[in-house]
Amino acid sequence: MSATQDVRAMTPPKIAARKGGTPLVCLTAYTTPVARLVDPHCDIVLVGDSVGMVLHGLPSTLAVTLDMMILHGRAVRRGLECALMIVDMPFGSYEESPEQAFRNAARLVAETDCAAIKLEGGEGMAGTIRFLAGRGIPVMAHVGLTPQAVNTLGGYKVQGRGDTGEGILRDAIAVAEAGAFAVVLEKVPEQLARKITADIAIPTIGIGASSACDGQILVVDDMLGMFADFRPKFVKRYAELGQDAATAIAAYADEVRERRFPGNEHVFGDAPKAVADEDTA
Repeated sequence: MSATQDVRAMTPPKIAARKGGTPLVCLTAYTTPVARLVDPHCDIVLVGDSVGMVLHGLPSTLAVTLDMMILHGRAVRRGLECALMIVDMPFGSYEESPEQAFRNAARLVAETDCAAIKLEGGEGMAGTIRFLAGRGIPVMAHVGLTPQAVNTLGGYKVQGRGDTGEGILRDAIAVAEAGAFAVVLEKVPEQLARKITADIAIPTIGIGASSACDGQILVVDDMLGMFADFRPKFVKRYAELGQDAATAIAAYADEVRERRFPGNEHVFGDAPKAVADEDTA
């Protein structure tokens, strides 16, 4: 493949054109093997700053760094051929000014080969979105519950109930008018998500929102059931891999302690010199 060729089937304009069409399928990924698993099934793969909590054991996304996002972005990009890869801008990397945002977004694009970045915020970030989009960096916006503002919001609560819903609607309109090609709606009431989806011209990607959104996203580890003690209302578990893994690890530990593993079929015997060992590892 030449350096000018791009195997990606999805692009930001193609995502934008899906408004009102077949719902967009989106999942997170943080590693090459998981990227390879989700790529055939997803329109968008997000390298989310949730990596800090999912893989690094951090209590929130606030300590995630640009270098961490680049590391995981590179890993995911190696596993993708079809899906659009978007990388989150971490906390502190874009809020200071549009110029700061451009410098860090340009670094993300250059060093991960992502097709777009995602940042949190509504009306207050509209100027930054406009600045980035006008300089060739496609932006996915994120309104409603914005995890990087967890301290300001007072926790991971539903946003937009009652009169506060008008503010989130204004946020969604502002980012759409500023040039975002799509917007994530996180943890907002169903009717508000439905109204926003109807009122703005760009696709809405719901997480804890509404089936009326133009697409859905989940953290892949959540929908696979990797964490037994994390069961938010908006996550449907499609597997229980965490429990399966715990059972398998316990069985391995028992067999090692009882000297039942390795068995004869897992060890190597002497072989004639003329016969090469099948596995020299």
